Amino acid sequence: MSPFARMLIIAAALAAGVAPPALSDTPVKFSLDWKFEGPSAPFLVALEKGYFKEEGLDVTIDSAGGSLEPINRVAAGTYDMGFGDLNAVIKFRDANPGVDLKPVFMVYDKPAFAVVGRKSLGITDDPKSLEGKTLGAPAPDAAWDKWPIYKTVNAIDDGAITVENVGFPVREPMLAKGDVDAIFGFSFSSYINLKANGVPEEDIVVQLMADHGVDLYGNAILVNPAFAAANPEAVKGFLRAFVKGLKDTIADPEAAVAYVIARNEVAKPATELERLKMALAENILTDAVKANGLGKVDPARLAAAIDQIGLTYAFKAKPDAATVFDASFLPDETVLKVE
Repeated sequence: MSPFARMLIIAAALAAGVAPPALSDTPVKFSLDWKFEGPSAPFLVALEKGYFKEEGLDVTIDSAGGSLEPINRVAAGTYDMGFGDLNAVIKFRDANPGVDLKPVFMVYDKPAFAVVGRKSLGITDDPKSLEGKTLGAPAPDAAWDKWPIYKTVNAIDDGAITVENVGFPVREPMLAKGDVDAIFGFSFSSYINLKANGVPEEDIVVQLMADHGVDLYGNAILVNPAFAAANPEAVKGFLRAFVKGLKDTIADPEAAVAYVIARNEVAKPATELERLKMALAENILTDAVKANGLGKVDPARLAAAIDQIGLTYAFKAKPDAATVFDASFLPDETVLKVE
């Protein structure tokens, strides 16, 4: 229920001389894409500052094990909304045409998918430096999911490349020890974690896939189709509250990180602040977002991204860009505008 509707009900009750009815908030189960780290700050700010509550929502936020997990959670209905990889959603929809799962708010306008290596192990800014090397890749990782596109657009010969399936917890430690030459991950996660594992900053190489021909969007807010149909105002309210939390985070990252630290007892404030600032600068506040506003996608760019996904994925029925992203829940232009 929208705040305006709640006020009308209360006003009507008071005018009639009766006590207003108890209005219960709409429960919303929300899944993050990863642990409570710096980039999750906007969601936690909106929660802890009461922005969701102001919209009549009772939101719970849970962590996850990667950008692909929220897709399954939201599609199954065990979570009402989530934060996951738009490109994986496109493939999920193609494989499951009966599930009308759609992103409703683009957050990572420039995706954080990256291959992260070490200069001392022969990795440079050139994607071809990966040839003949050993790469560590967690199977559920969204960056690893983009490897077929990355190697195709960069003409990488993977005949002599060894790929090891590694777990998320050991990914950066293995690279720090030299057990692998490079790893797949989100740029702001793996870069910061490598530094925390004692790798000198000057030895770290981040090949951001978006800077090497991978023209995709990144993570977006997703909504379960049944939940959206039954609670359209709740979805709109969630996005309005999230935008407030995101703008607060942009204005004061240091204060926003405190909400992350409160949820993650092993996190270090300085580390998560650096991670958050990196995500804001490189993935969220892009030139396109500054020009056009938060949350949107460009239809032509999305169509080109679908074409690129098709380079390495055989669509059962290639989707039209207009069917992939639902912009009907977005707040108005003035709310989405950023400086």
